[in-house]
Amino acid sequence: MSKASPLLALEDVHTFYGRVHALKGISLTIAKGEIVALIGANGAGKSTALMTICGRPNSGSGRILFRGEEINSLDTDRIVRLGISLVPEGRHIFPRMTVRENLDLGTYLRSDHIEIARDLDQVFDLFPLLKERTKQLAGTLSGGEQQMLAIARALMSRPRLLLLDEPSMGLAPLLVKQIFSIIAEINRSGTTILLVEQNAFMALKIAARAYVMATGLITHSGSSSQILLDDTIRAAYLGG
Repeated sequence: MSKASPLLALEDVHTFYGRVHALKGISLTIAKGEIVALIGANGAGKSTALMTICGRPNSGSGRILFRGEEINSLDTDRIVRLGISLVPEGRHIFPRMTVRENLDLGTYLRSDHIEIARDLDQVFDLFPLLKERTKQLAGTLSGGEQQMLAIARALMSRPRLLLLDEPSMGLAPLLVKQIFSIIAEINRSGTTILLVEQNAFMALKIAARAYVMATGLITHSGSSSQILLDDTIRAAYLGG
């Protein structure tokens, strides 16, 4: 693969839920090492884009390339093995399992036990609170702590590309700042990130580039600074 090739590329991707045309030919690229934001209103298709990358649902047409390999027809477990991990909207931790058991689930496709132990130490460096609560039931954590656990669980699969779906949803402003600071630190450690986020201002502050979605289409794209200066986008997503 050429060094100039993107880590991830979507080319004219269409996705359907039954007869509903959810993605209407979207194209985007993410280079290795970037944070790229995907912003837009509810129902724009942002979460569908992330799920389509993960193979649930499969794209109806178009191509999804990861490290130069077309992944449209692959099962989700194979996509995870290639190095893509999703933190879904709503976290979807397992509330009746402990923090440690949730983290262990992130390694279910791995057998490199020495590296898993190292990754667990790194996760605890990022999220020291989780280290203190390894035996606590995940359902008893606060919303912000559950979000940290969801991100940490995804990191335990050692992804090359981390997909984050609304990581700040429902969190207090102080926790939002903390989560975004952690996201930036994860990126600095070498993980590429595609960030779906309704808090567009915070997303654009840490992202290099951004795409704007509306009704299943990408309507704008550019550097975060360009997006922030666009009056139309500011009025629609940034409060004017």
